[in-house]
Amino acid sequence: MTTTELKEEIIKYSKEIGIDKIGFASADPFVTLKERLVEHRRLGYESGFEEKDIDKRVTPTKLLPEAKTIIAIALAYPSKMKDEPSNRRGNRRGLFCRASWGRDYHQVLKEKLQKLEAFIQQRVPDCRTVSMVDTGELSDRAVAERAGIGWSGKNCAIITPEFGSYVYLGEMITTLSLPVDTPITEQCGTCNKCVDACPTNALVQGGQLNSKKCIAYLTQTKTSVPKRFRKAIGNRLYGCDTCQQVCPKNKGKDFHHQTDFEPDSEIVKPTLLPLLTISNRKFKETYGPLAGSWRGKKPIQRNAMIALGNYKEKESSDRLGKLLQEDPRPVIRETAAWALGEIGTEEAENMLKKAVEYESESNVRTEIQQAIKRIKEQKEENECLH
Repeated sequence: MTTTELKEEIIKYSKEIGIDKIGFASADPFVTLKERLVEHRRLGYESGFEEKDIDKRVTPTKLLPEAKTIIAIALAYPSKMKDEPSNRRGNRRGLFCRASWGRDYHQVLKEKLQKLEAFIQQRVPDCRTVSMVDTGELSDRAVAERAGIGWSGKNCAIITPEFGSYVYLGEMITTLSLPVDTPITEQCGTCNKCVDACPTNALVQGGQLNSKKCIAYLTQTKTSVPKRFRKAIGNRLYGCDTCQQVCPKNKGKDFHHQTDFEPDSEIVKPTLLPLLTISNRKFKETYGPLAGSWRGKKPIQRNAMIALGNYKEKESSDRLGKLLQEDPRPVIRETAAWALGEIGTEEAENMLKKAVEYESESNVRTEIQQAIKRIKEQKEENECLH
């Protein structure tokens, strides 16, 4: 069997197991990527979730000696949910981003890659492979770009001609020497919509992201969300889709053929109030299968409180007040105080005044005092208007 015939067999089998797109790239070092990553680190733009060793991120042979070819795969996911529940006062809802709809994509892509590995090793028993999805050392985006899956958009996502940027990526490093594919020419042109629309200005310029400002990063942290970003978070519980939603290349792109990624609308757009007091067990049962649950319930609860504050949802005051008084986690108490300050009712003010009397954590005390001050200022402003 020639290498071209083997490649064709791999492509054919990939379609049989439901892989939407496959591409082949050389395992040469990613030289220009290394330069960008070094600069990215120097500017302090890393999220902290990446592989620390930059050489491992750009040198496939450090992960698999004698690596010759990298096989990149992509699976499409939906951009719209069916039967989307209404979001109204008294029943406010949060939102998980599209990359957390349905079953955790890491698991789905790993299963596809395992099947592909088994198929290849049947054909070439002495072939060695290393596969990874998202959390591996290599840059999924750099591999996909080199393999002709799509081009790297100004929104820092791979944009495919067929599915837009609504795709999950994975890759397999192999010791096989296979014919490689041609990269797709960048097609963003002069369009800058994603950069202009970013809620926190995290897209510094086309193709450069300050991860520390990105809502996708902020919603996954376990510490307090900096005040300057809380309004921008809106009702997002995990991730952000703004830079994808405004992209003209995504217009009309909505694929539901991958049933694993079909969202349960009540889970990916849940009512906010129950999240404030959800048990660990209930959280794992309900949200465990989602990619967005990987950091546990604390960030989701914190984000739910920010959303309730942004909605100025008066009906949440009792539960927020209870968390402020009783929750052992300072981040939760601090966020509850901020949310009550945003709600700004007399009831909220009384809860804050009561809590400040016995709060011992300095950050939480400061947040409570600032929330009381905001309510007072708002009252004075209203009095002046009348």
